[in-house]
Amino acid sequence: MDLGEIRKEIDRIDRELSENFQKRMELCRQVGEYKLKNGMKVLDPAREKEKLAAVEETADSQFNRYGLREMFTQIMGTSRKLQYQLMADKGVATGLPFETAASLPRNGARVVYQGVEGAYSHAAALQFFGDRALYENVKTWDDAMKALCAGTADYAVLPIENSSSGSVTQVYDLLVKYDNYIVGETYVKVDHVLLGLPEAELSGVRIIYSHPQGLMQCSRYLDEHREWERHSTSNTALSAKQVKEEGDPSCAAIASEMAGKLYGLKVLDKNVMNSRGNTTRFLVVSSRKFYEKAANKISVCFETRHENGALYYMLSHLTYNGLNMLKLESRPILGRPWEFRFFLDFEGNLGEAGVKNALRGILEEANYFRVLGNYYTDKGKSADED
Repeated sequence: MDLGEIRKEIDRIDRELSENFQKRMELCRQVGEYKLKNGMKVLDPAREKEKLAAVEETADSQFNRYGLREMFTQIMGTSRKLQYQLMADKGVATGLPFETAASLPRNGARVVYQGVEGAYSHAAALQFFGDRALYENVKTWDDAMKALCAGTADYAVLPIENSSSGSVTQVYDLLVKYDNYIVGETYVKVDHVLLGLPEAELSGVRIIYSHPQGLMQCSRYLDEHREWERHSTSNTALSAKQVKEEGDPSCAAIASEMAGKLYGLKVLDKNVMNSRGNTTRFLVVSSRKFYEKAANKISVCFETRHENGALYYMLSHLTYNGLNMLKLESRPILGRPWEFRFFLDFEGNLGEAGVKNALRGILEEANYFRVLGNYYTDKGKSADED
């Protein structure tokens, strides 16, 4: 056959595949109705494994063996999505009882942040809540989460990622450890400077204090001064406070100008950052399980079966429902070497049908699943773009 005749034959076979696929989906819908009526789970791993093994036996080559497995894995994934949609249409609840609110209550809110006054977390809290809230600082991020659980605070403000130094992995772990939920986020431009005592001179500096990420965000500048000792602190503002309290002109801090003014320090050098467009994203967390009606971003975490393609098929629920993924982060699971928990951010609102379908699919197929929050975002516009 020539190329034209070959393509005509392919088109004929494709029409048959399309017709048979649609017939198969109708049968899958009937299977879904039966499972729904009899309280059965949509995912039947044993049945799928048996089906794939049988299909592979029909292959006439190793290449076609892999191809058939991939094709039928996709078909069965589509079948499950159809059945999840059927469950939603029948009003089966997803088990995600979040409340909705017209807006986030802010007046008189008790807000905790980690660090001392003048820290970037303090600046983030002020940026999000303004002068309508009551602020309290705590020593650690863990303390901030505990304050929510104890009811001594309404909100906690925690850093989650920086545009140049990456994710704050400890905060991801805390989101799993505590039964608290993300209700908002804000972006703060990070503008580190080198601070010293009023009598200090740049030529006399010998010791640098800052948060590990502050040191990382100024690594190029610090590498030009390898004779300086670098010491980590729990946050940048505390570094400024420590320089003030020690009273040693050979000590300097990498922190914000705001912290410098607060603790009576002077700027020794402004050109210390690797990137001038550096921005940190902060989460606003609450013990209440609710979201604003205007919420347009969802954060979830989940664990997959430890097998080939498991993550791909989890994420396929977003693609199938037309949802845009914003970020995917992984963290190792304690006590289970080489297994990971995934943190996923995507666009959407918990009240939307597509979101409900996607979450139901992930919920049904994950080993562990939790919605961390639904909240409003301006999609990452940094502070210097306001």
